[in-house]
Amino acid sequence: MSELDATDRRILSALEHDPRATVQALSQRLGLARGTVHARIERLQNAATLRAHSLRIDPTALGWPMRAKITVETDQELLNHMIADLEQIPEIIECLVVSGGSDLALEVVARDSDDIYRITQKILDCRGVIRTSTSIVLRELIERRQHQLL
Repeated sequence: MSELDATDRRILSALEHDPRATVQALSQRLGLARGTVHARIERLQNAATLRAHSLRIDPTALGWPMRAKITVETDQELLNHMIADLEQIPEIIECLVVSGGSDLALEVVARDSDDIYRITQKILDCRGVIRTSTSIVLRELIERRQHQLL
């Protein structure tokens, strides 16, 4: 997608403030035609600039009060098989390829420390996983944010 213009940024900022706003409400608030807002939102979604609303769901409210960051050392030749296996573990909410001493960085949610152990064992059972290192998230000091980037 090409660079965001001022109208895209205004729409994204309004959605960051009120993610449930309707196209009609956004067009009134921003003084833009409804068709313009609708087309821009669709373009932003198709370009993956605007992600799904489900990213705002708090896992704690769903019964997953613990989070952990797990780094994974992998056998690169089995990467595709490993990713297919990791996708089958619902507690993994993010998987990133990283540089440094490990190959992947995962974020997982869990019910308690025993659950983190169980999830880690499932990760170790995945094809291509050599070893893991787990850090439990104790507290979130700065909530995930992106409004300041607009």
